[in-house]
Amino acid sequence: MNLERASLGATAVLVGAIATLLARHALFATGAVPIAVQVLAGLLMLWARLTLGGRSFHAAANPTAGGVVTNGPYHLIRHPIYAAILYFVWAGTISHAAVLNAALAVLATAMVAVRIAAEERLLVKRYPDYATYAARTKRVVPFLL
Repeated sequence: MNLERASLGATAVLVGAIATLLARHALFATGAVPIAVQVLAGLLMLWARLTLGGRSFHAAANPTAGGVVTNGPYHLIRHPIYAAILYFVWAGTISHAAVLNAALAVLATAMVAVRIAAEERLLVKRYPDYATYAARTKRVVPFLL
């Protein structure tokens, strides 16, 4: 399987799922707790982007030069940007309970899982020390998952 192509397809579907939630007015949360989750998710994303510094976003999984990042939020979880996306999507979806919204959130989650799997396989190939880092950190929920 071509990992870059799979991750690019997953990105397209993920963007489509999020755009559909937005169009359905089901992306942004209502209620204090879900809104707080979304604010924290936004801050986590910002922290992760600042930690990455000059490394740019790639639509397809493509590890950048510079080694494995293990500081900032990456000290706690391997994929804080994907985690932030999931936290944000699920907080909004839970606020607007509907079967289609839940299906879109599940689809978004599956596409993030595809991206993570592709990215991790590429990272292990490019940076052998990634396996050691992965063994001591969780993917998207600190200490749990």
